[in-house]
Amino acid sequence: MPSHRGPDRTLDCVGLYCPEPVFRTRLEIDKMSVGEVLEVLADDPAAEEDVKSLTKRFGHNLLRIERDGAVLRFLIEKVE
Repeated sequence: MPSHRGPDRTLDCVGLYCPEPVFRTRLEIDKMSVGEVLEVLADDPAAEEDVKSLTKRFGHNLLRIERDGAVLRFLIEKVE
């Protein structure tokens, strides 16, 4: 099985502002199984720090952060 795979779910938070992106990300992670990967898209300037804090607080793996113009793309693996 290849080590690189696409996300299991995508959460589009473009156009939403704090605290909605991080709140919705947490709700979506809660619905997932351990090992699944969530892709989050957001254009809120606060989203980068908020998502970093969320993953650190709950022990999930923040696999990648990418920027495409104003849109940030996060890949988060659920750990527990």
